[in-house]
Parts: sequence; C-alpha cells; structure tokens
Amino acid sequence: MKMAERKLNLIEDLTKRLSIAKEVGDRAEQGAAYGNLGNAFRWLGKFQEAMEYHSKCLAIAKEEGDRALEAKAYGNHGNTYETLGKFQEAIEYHSKALSIAKEAGDRAGEGVAYGNLGNAFRRLGKFQEAMEYHNRCLSIAKEVGDRAGEGGAYGDLGDAFWSLRRFEEAMEHHNKCLAIAKEVGDRALEAKAYGNQGNTYESLGKFQEAIEYYNKALSIAKEVGDRAGEGVAYGNLGNGFRRLAKSQEAIEYYNKCLSIAKEVGDRTGEGRAYYNLGSAWYSLRKFQEAKECYQSSVKVLDIIRASLKSEDALKISFRDLYRDAYDGLWKTLLLLGLAEDALFASERGRAQALVDGLKIQYGVTALSSTSLEPKKTISYVSNKFSTTTVFLELERNRITFWVISKENTFVLRQKEIEGRSKHEDSITLLLETTLKKIEAGFSVRCGSCSLEPNNDFPLFVRSSSVPRDEEPVQTSQCTVASLQPLHDAIIGPIADLCQDDEMIIVPKGPLCLVPFPALSESIRIRTVPSLTCLKLITDSTDDYHRKSGALLVGDPCLEKVKPGRPTYSQLSCAKMEVEMIGKLLNIPPLTGREATKERVLERITSVALVHIAARGRKESGEIFLAPNAGWENNQDQGTRSKIRIPKEEDYLLTVSDVLQVRLRARLVVLSCSHSGRGEVNSEGVVGIARAFLAAGARSVLASLWTISDEATMEFMTIFYQHLKDGERASVALHQAMKTLRESEKFCAAKYWAPFVLIGDDVKLEF
Repeated sequence: MKMAERKLNLIEDLTKRLSIAKEVGDRAEQGAAYGNLGNAFRWLGKFQEAMEYHSKCLAIAKEEGDRALEAKAYGNHGNTYETLGKFQEAIEYHSKALSIAKEAGDRAGEGVAYGNLGNAFRRLGKFQEAMEYHNRCLSIAKEVGDRAGEGGAYGDLGDAFWSLRRFEEAMEHHNKCLAIAKEVGDRALEAKAYGNQGNTYESLGKFQEAIEYYNKALSIAKEVGDRAGEGVAYGNLGNGFRRLAKSQEAIEYYNKCLSIAKEVGDRTGEGRAYYNLGSAWYSLRKFQEAKECYQSSVKVLDIIRASLKSEDALKISFRDLYRDAYDGLWKTLLLLGLAEDALFASERGRAQALVDGLKIQYGVTALSSTSLEPKKTISYVSNKFSTTTVFLELERNRITFWVISKENTFVLRQKEIEGRSKHEDSITLLLETTLKKIEAGFSVRCGSCSLEPNNDFPLFVRSSSVPRDEEPVQTSQCTVASLQPLHDAIIGPIADLCQDDEMIIVPKGPLCLVPFPALSESIRIRTVPSLTCLKLITDSTDDYHRKSGALLVGDPCLEKVKPGRPTYSQLSCAKMEVEMIGKLLNIPPLTGREATKERVLERITSVALVHIAARGRKESGEIFLAPNAGWENNQDQGTRSKIRIPKEEDYLLTVSDVLQVRLRARLVVLSCSHSGRGEVNSEGVVGIARAFLAAGARSVLASLWTISDEATMEFMTIFYQHLKDGERASVALHQAMKTLRESEKFCAAKYWAPFVLIGDDVKLEF
C-alpha cells in the first residue's frame, strides 16, 4: 500500500477516534485527535484544513489546562504558518511553544521548539541564529535519547553550514543525519538527507553525484507520499541539470516543482521556483519568458516580506536571501531594451525594509502608497529638487548608470571596471585599493562577508590628535588626485551629464561605501538609499520635523566600561567640539558622566539637531555612551564579587535602540568613528546611520572611517559656521571639505574625505 493511501486511511481512523471521543465526552482525546488530524492534513499539503484542526486542538488544550498539548498545538501552528510563508506568525507560535515547554519542564518539547525556531530563522536568511537554535535542539535530543530528533537536528545544522558555504561541515552533518535516518527507519528524514547531500555535492561542483542523490530523495518522497518533499526534489534536480547546461531539462523539473509548491501552498517554494525558471530561460536567452518568471517570483517574495510586518531585521535578511530574483528582473528588462522599466524595477527593490519603516513613521497608508510607484517617485524627485540624480546598479564588474535630469529624462550608460580576471570583484578591489592608498583604515567586503578594519588602525577608537612632530603630507594625497581612480570609475563616465552644482546618488552594493562628496571639487553630492525613501522624507508634513532644540553629546565617560584600557581615554577635542556648538546655539551639551545612554534617549525625540561626538563600533558604527546611572544594580548576582563592568545594554546605543524611538530631527550629525559603515547587503549599508534615518531623521551626516580628533574638530567648526550662516547641509559639508583640503595640516584625503550626507538637504534655523 502506498504511503499516501496509508495517510488517507490514517485520517479515516483518526476521524473515527474523534467521533468516539465526542460521544463519550473525552475532551483530552478530542484535542489529541484534532492535533493528529492537523498533522495528517499538513503531510498531505492541505494546510488550510490542517490549520483548522490545530486551532481546535489548541482551544481544547487551553480549556482543559493541558499545557503539553497546548505547546504541541502552538508548534504545529507554527510549522503550518512557516510553509505558508508567514514567518512572523510562525516564530511567534514556536516561541509560545518553547515558553510553555520550559515552564512545564518538557525537555523533549523544548528541543522540538528550538528546532522549529531554527528552521524559521534559516528560511529567513538568519543563519547564525538558526545554528544556535539547532545546536540547542541537538543537545536536548541527545540528552533525552531522541534519535530521530538528533538526526533531524544534524540535518538542519548541515543546512545552516551549507548556507554559510561551509561545505565540509555541511556534508559531515548530513552524513550523520542519513545514518540515523536509516537506523530508525525514518524514510522522510532519509529523503531529506539525500537531498541535502545533493545540494552540497552541487556546491562543490560535483553535479552528477548531486543528481544521483536528488533522484534518491525524489524516489523516497514519492514512496512516502511527501508532496512537499517531492517538489523540493524536482527543484533540486532542475538546479543540477541547469548547472550541467541542460536548461531545457531543468525547466521541466522546475515546472513540476512550481506546480507542487502551488498545490501544497508553499509560498517560498513558489517564489524560488519562479526565480529558477527565470534563470533557466535567461541562460537560453529567452528573455521575455525570463522576465515573466522573475516578475512572478518578485511578486510572491514581496507578499512574504510584507507579512513580516515591522520586523526590520527579518525583512532585511529575507530580502538579501532572495536578492538574485530582484537583480534578475532589472537585468532582463535591460536586455529587452526596456531601460526605463529596468530603472523602475531597480528602484522598487531598493531599501525595501527602510521604505516599510518610513511608511509607518510618516503615517503613509496603503491607499496613499500609490503615489510611491517608481515612475511617479522618480518624476516627483526630478521636479522637486531640480538637480541631477544618478542611479547606480552593479552586475559583476559593470556599473550601470541611469542619469536622471531635472527635466525628468534619463540617459543610460555602462562602465566596465577592469580586473585581473573575470571572476575577480574588481569594483570592490578598486574601492579597497583607493581607500588603502589614502590610509582610510578599513577594507570593504560585500554581501555575506563582513567589513573588517585594517590591522594598522585600533579597534573602537576615534583617533587621538595628530602628533605635534608630524610633518604635513605634501603628496598627491593633498588633492582629489588621490581619489582619481574612484572618480574615473563613477563620475568620469557621466561627467558630461553632470552640469549642475549638486547631485543625488542612489548607490548599490560596495558603492554604498564610496566617499561620494569627496569625488568632486565642484559638485555637492549626497546619497539616498532609494528615491522612494527620499520622497517619503520630503513629503512629510511641515510640522513633523522639529525646528528648534538640540541634543549635543560629546566625549562620554567610558572609564567603567573597560577599566584601565588606554583605548578608552577621554576625547578632549570631542568635548571641545560639542561645547563649540553649544555656545553657538546657547544650549549646554551632555559630556563625560552626564552623557549616559538613558539621558540621550530621553532627549533625542524632541530636538531639531542631534550631534554626537563619541567612539563608534567598527562593524556598525553603534555608539559608546556613558553607562546609565544605577548600572551596578543590573549586575548578575554571580558577578558582583568580581570586577564589575556595565553590560552593553547600559552604555551602547545600538541600531535596535535607535529604531525604537521616533525622531523628529532635521539633522543628525554622527561625529563618531565608523558611523557611516555597517553590513553591506541588498538593503544598502545597515548600520547606525541607516537606523537614524529609519527612526525619522530627515538627514544624517556620518563618517566612513576614523580621523583624528583635531581634524574632526576643525571640520565641524567650519561645518557649523556655514550652517549658522543659513547654508544647506550639503553646502556646509562641501565648504568644510574644501577648507581642510586646501589647508596645510589636513590636506590629506584621509582627513576631509570620509564624511557623507544621507537623505534630504536641510537648513537649520539658528
């Protein structure tokens, strides 16, 4: 008898048991029967029916006070929501299941909940978090002797390792999973292990071995009646054949995968299948068919992303996980000669999580969102700002430029950046080489790689003053010539189109870390994550952003954070910097021990100007403030007898902290090391500067790398003098850079080039 028939018979048996339980009034048995029926329908891919039965099971569990059954029902709900692409609901239900299991001391249930949470986070692209949950699941499965659970945890960990491109570790875990699956006779787990081994072989370039394992997985999935697993196997086979340049066979398998994904309601599987079909058609140069598939993929993925609601971090990781679908669409449109549609597609895919957050900040309803369509947005920006806008896209080592004039016409250009080989990331290498040449002090890595500092520069440090005996740099560094390679690659190809004295640039990928304002002596340049973001900011009501008040924070005292560490000595120039601005505005600054995280967050929402001169974390620019008063009371009991050090939550102003407040500032100046940096992904640069923009700031001035206190003090003095004279922020920035560039002491590009202006070009009313 086939497994599908056995499952139908199981449903029939469970229905009879449910009927009997109702007759005798056994509520506990009814609840269990509802839960089992829900699982049976989920195995058959009938998720709506499954959801109904799990809801009935949950209701009875609550009524009877059966906490174990309640936890199980929450977990089953979570699994069903996850398949339907509703990940936020899935995580909420799995978290409830975990909480109840812990409360009830149910270690096995706790392990299952950890595994389910790991699966949800992995499917959202949060691989490190997923690995932590799967390791907990594995540990508990071993503790309670659950061999099947242990095998499943090995398989899930292998998936996480594979996603992180750690293929040897992935294969090791998949082998353990397969061995246990065979030992306990779990055919579904065995099929999953074969499929995962196939993925790893494919990633290692062993395509024939991959196809053999995919076929084993397909055979077992059919045998046990696992329609979802069957669909996954078809998709994997499509990948294998496409890697063998057999695109036509791949398309056949992808269509089978797509059909099953739709049948069982697997939304992420559907989006992925459309993308794979698009890629196969693309390789056959059937660009019209590819375009239609990419459009369908993006449509499904946008629905899933929208279901994440206000979960910014999850939206970012999900969008980055499926970035190839969005990139495939604009590239295909460009090849079809639809340059304008390609521009619209690129804009629609930019900074999506940030756009969603800004809609909430500025109260944009779904009805009014129609004005945010890319065509209308681009026209709006061109008319409102009467300046040139340059939209950048990347495809391997080629930069694509859409130069949009103030007359709302555009010119398309492309520039190939030469590298030593076609596989080399020459754009990143160009940026990295140029920054190293001017001693900017950090390297650039995009996508899944991290941003790492040059070892010659100290961690977490806003540099101390320039040594008195240091000779002024008298080389080509003293002019924009030191940045000429970047200028030639980014400004050079479109120089004849940039006749205005200002420019808005929408960068992409590693280009987000280019010091754009420093690339031209005559053009004032600012950047925006997307034109939709800019429209949302500038469309806000007149009274949304404050017109007066300032929060000035300088040189927070960190002596308690790392006692005795010389890297946390006081920043005398930072204190002088905010005192200078304070005299200008007649507002006392927060400095030293007064500059606590608590006081900063209390005042930050009620001012027009925020200026913070402090140290920043190298990875994200997150800001070190003085520890909150009473931090010693937050110490763990076990650590009170040891050296007491504040927890990060007591002194570190994080991205999450900023996102949780509603700013009304016209301008945020982050005079902090690394404040313009962060993880570079499909969202842009995800760091503290973006967080301030997302929280409601109209404009943010940040620094891409650390410069000396003395140079920063000089820069900020000039910057604020021009702001006081009524100049816009871009003009003040341009003049401050010009003054340092022409000075004797700070003419080197490393001193005047790191500052970038993000968002609107604001004026302050002094």
